[in-house]
Amino acid sequence: MNVPDDLLYSTDHEWIQRVDGSVRIGITDYAQDALGDVVFVQVPSVGTTISAGDSFSEVESTKSVSDIYAPVSGVVTAVNEALAADPAAVNSDPYGAGWLCVIEPSSPTELDQLLDSVAYRALTEG
Repeated sequence: MNVPDDLLYSTDHEWIQRVDGSVRIGITDYAQDALGDVVFVQVPSVGTTISAGDSFSEVESTKSVSDIYAPVSGVVTAVNEALAADPAAVNSDPYGAGWLCVIEPSSPTELDQLLDSVAYRALTEG
């Protein structure tokens, strides 16, 4: 399982990358593997205000439909429009082309509640 060291992780299996005061979010390699082949991704609209812990997206696979939960509160500033045409990017490149959205955090201290790569590996291996 791929767990990049330079990212943060939620216990709900989202990854978080800090990018110039904002955060890019996607689902982890562990999550995409558990889902199976992704066939549809619903991303939030730009401008949507989300709260940490709330469902803000859905990923549909051949196995199930899964809610994606916001790891931080804030406003959506960008979404990965390419997923409409290629939802399988979530499987093939979860930490690159498979990203879901970018959020401008309203409470950056929420990032302190997230897991580093060592803690996330322990969560998924335990």
